[in-house]
Amino acid sequence: MNIRTLLLTTALASTAFAGLAQANDTSTSSSAVPYHYGMPLHVAKVVSLTEPPTMDCKVITANMKYINNNGQPQEISYRKLSDACSYQN
Repeated sequence: MNIRTLLLTTALASTAFAGLAQANDTSTSSSAVPYHYGMPLHVAKVVSLTEPPTMDCKVITANMKYINNNGQPQEISYRKLSDACSYQN
């Protein structure tokens, strides 16, 4: 009976931590500035590159989160071919 209680408590705690991690994600795609040709970025470090999943070779809007040279987080959106284009003939 003691092991069963311990496993149940561990499962509930893991679920709670996963819920908190999702609740703390306040990123929105609306804060991303659209990139235009020649725009200076001054990227010091790329934090993440995200794009919508697709099985088709098409142009999509991807997002890049980065730290600029002043240490401030920035987000930019840009148009690119999906990764599916690399695998299709």
